[in-house]
Amino acid sequence: MSTERLCSVMERELALEFARVTEAAAIACGRWWGRGDNNSADDAAVSAMRRMFDTVNIDGVVVIGEGEMDEAPMLYIGEKVGTGQHVQVDVAVDPLEGTNLVAKGLTGAISVLAVAPKNCLLHAPDMYMEKIAAGPASVGKLSLDASVTENVQIVAKSLDKAVQDVTVVVLDRERHEQIIAELREIGARIKLITDGDVSPAVATCIPGSGVDMVLGIGGAPEGVLAAAALRCMGGEFQGRLWPKNKQEIERAYKLGVLDLKKILTLNDLVKGEDVIFAATGVTDGDFLKGIRYYGNHVTTHTVIMRGASGTIRFLEARHCMDKKSQYVKM
Repeated sequence: MSTERLCSVMERELALEFARVTEAAAIACGRWWGRGDNNSADDAAVSAMRRMFDTVNIDGVVVIGEGEMDEAPMLYIGEKVGTGQHVQVDVAVDPLEGTNLVAKGLTGAISVLAVAPKNCLLHAPDMYMEKIAAGPASVGKLSLDASVTENVQIVAKSLDKAVQDVTVVVLDRERHEQIIAELREIGARIKLITDGDVSPAVATCIPGSGVDMVLGIGGAPEGVLAAAALRCMGGEFQGRLWPKNKQEIERAYKLGVLDLKKILTLNDLVKGEDVIFAATGVTDGDFLKGIRYYGNHVTTHTVIMRGASGTIRFLEARHCMDKKSQYVKM
């Protein structure tokens, strides 16, 4: 299939199908909100996403998923998804990004995926990654090698804001004590989150979200998902792998990442613009509303992005659950 045809198929036929996949996962796990059961919430999302993928006409391979084959029963790395027809694609998934958020009844959980042509998504090893994310105004101006102060000042100047008006999202972790201290010293606004850094990274490109920048160390797989969204929206994202031990270094080498000190740009993480990103809110967040249940129907709020066209659509849907039990089992 030609590149032109691939782009056409990815844009015109599949975007809504991928939205249906994240909607199914979000609906399935949303009922576990606040029930203190991380595993059941995640299992519900994974199972629903897998069932819905079976209906999508792609020849897909999971390159970022729930773990290796012996670690996950479904959506494991290397698993084939889709009907096996039409385009060959890489698939990155996080059926429930923010399992703790759902278990504890907190905000910011999403069901998310990214899809690109074969060999176009970085096969990121399951380890930590240093990250920086910001909106389109800061493209080409930031660097992981620069200080926290320098990067925040650049974002402030790019947005025509005072440093004191810039909102930076940081995971509330001990490893970020220095980042948080420096942010407080320069007077930036800080939003500490307990889990889930994909959603705030995407929010940096959403006008009115209240998020200007994301800094810190989080999961590398989540970094690729965030990069896919920012690729579609014209934002800025950089990452650098942060292995904790020899085993993680060897794993990175095995997946073809040989320079662990390299700053990974959007071009390294997502090759080309023929990428689709979809996310459905599970709980209320910076730019997506969470699942709402009303008797036999459910409402969802989803964002769908297409890199080739730059189109960003927000989709609010009402689902009649009497007709969807075969896909979303409660």
